[in-house]
Amino acid sequence: MSEQRTVEVTAHDLPLHCPRPNDPLWCQHPRVFLDVLHTGQTTCPYCGTEYVFTGEKPKGGH
Repeated sequence: MSEQRTVEVTAHDLPLHCPRPNDPLWCQHPRVFLDVLHTGQTTCPYCGTEYVFTGEKPKGGH
């Protein structure tokens, strides 16, 4: 079993999708868009990477 990865994201990273553009080729999977603003965190259903939103939420968004 692989180690769970936690990635902090900011408003600059929105819309959030996994895998991220700079992820290595070996951890690529179909792109899935994730809603991290609703609860402040979300987990990718493919790879289990946990995304945590930090900083100020964008104005006019959720």
